[in-house]
Amino acid sequence: MTDTRRARTLASLIAGGVLVAGTLLAAQPAAAAESVVLSSGHVDAVDVHYADGQLQLKVHDGTVEPSVERDPADVTFQVLPDAATTVPDDPRYAFLGAPGADVWVLPQTQDPDLLWPGWNTTELGTGVFAGNQVRLSLVDVAGPGAVTLFGVNAFGDPLVRFRSSDGLPDAIDVPVGTHAHASWAFTALGAYTLKFRADATLADGTALTTGAVDYSFVVGDLPGGGAETGLTIGGLADSYRPNDTVTLRAVQSPPSDLDHYHWFSRCPGATDFAIIPGEAGETYSFTATRELDACEYVVKLYGSGHGVVATSPAVTLRVADQPQQPGAAQTITASIDETQGALVVSVDPDDRSVVLPSARLNAAGDRWESQGELRPVKVTDTRSATPGWSVSGQIPADFAGPDGTTFSAGHLGWTPRVVSQGSGQGTVAGPQVDPGAGLAASSVLATAPDGAGRGTAELSAGLRLSVPTETPAGTYTATLTLTAI
Repeated sequence: MTDTRRARTLASLIAGGVLVAGTLLAAQPAAAAESVVLSSGHVDAVDVHYADGQLQLKVHDGTVEPSVERDPADVTFQVLPDAATTVPDDPRYAFLGAPGADVWVLPQTQDPDLLWPGWNTTELGTGVFAGNQVRLSLVDVAGPGAVTLFGVNAFGDPLVRFRSSDGLPDAIDVPVGTHAHASWAFTALGAYTLKFRADATLADGTALTTGAVDYSFVVGDLPGGGAETGLTIGGLADSYRPNDTVTLRAVQSPPSDLDHYHWFSRCPGATDFAIIPGEAGETYSFTATRELDACEYVVKLYGSGHGVVATSPAVTLRVADQPQQPGAAQTITASIDETQGALVVSVDPDDRSVVLPSARLNAAGDRWESQGELRPVKVTDTRSATPGWSVSGQIPADFAGPDGTTFSAGHLGWTPRVVSQGSGQGTVAGPQVDPGAGLAASSVLATAPDGAGRGTAELSAGLRLSVPTETPAGTYTATLTLTAI
């Protein structure tokens, strides 16, 4: 292990930063046949599909815009060196190895600098399979070390989903409509082949299987890596006035033949950088406005396999007030290109807090319960191809209360509903989730089928909290993350 690795702890990799509900961009899924290396960003590695009587495993690649469906045979998943950490001195994590041993972890909560793989059954229809579920199995692992996929429960205890070191296959039952993530841990550098399989039974009793499907992983640097490419942003002036044209330019050092970029921005009040739709070139031009003052910009350079090769330092835009000129006027013309578009899920920044009424004892006297209402969630799909969409919610961390007390997000359930939708939209509310399983796992808020998603829909949900009577008194808070795909 070199001294150049990022300082990390296993706890930080598992817990990560809390994602604030906000705007996420997705795009029309298409088929892709080229071989790629995926090393950062969101990807549903084990993506279950059913078509023409066949159960299939695909890879839904959300690291590119628009997102694409790939054959697992065309994908190499890279666990970057920055995923390195050590096994904690905690007997609950003994399944990872001896305390202090090296381990490379792709965390359950997204780290923008690492790959964020998960599994997905949202492409499957309800009522098709017995029990509305499929079984996912890790059949075999070949590589220099052990592989473990695990989550963490409300008490901080790890929940092992798949583990190669104590024998395979391992299997979990996954409900239809699930979009989930876990921590993926590897105990050694090198190349691995993971064999996953999906099995299901149709409602008429017919058994289906994908058979074992190979997934290729590389932990650490790829073989034959060349000289590192640096990236900076040029062209930024010290300050601008409103309506000035700003042109930012990506500058490689040393220059290379790579020319695939994505631009990102983060304005005051935002937690994370957001991708700027449609900007994938060397330059990014836009009009300065007063609202853009103090916004930050970064650009990322991608390799032929769509992995991030380099990320620039952030630069900050400064926009000064425009002097007032009596009698001056301007004509502003705006246009909308029908070939462009995006999927956006958003909440009103001034109406994003839910305060549940004080919990009361239920009729049986064994639970504290309260009910409330999710604040409005708006989904806007402007993509001309109308591929459909799914919006899910999850509370990835426990509710936190006074003096370090917590309780599981699984104690909060919801009943999704569609408040309104555009003409011709086919938005359907997701299934009810009762306290117990609750929102600790990703749960579907609403979906729109292929061909009927374009437009704007407003969503909400009735919330129901049910916690044991031994839960200490106090005020508890948690963050709901919304994801659109």
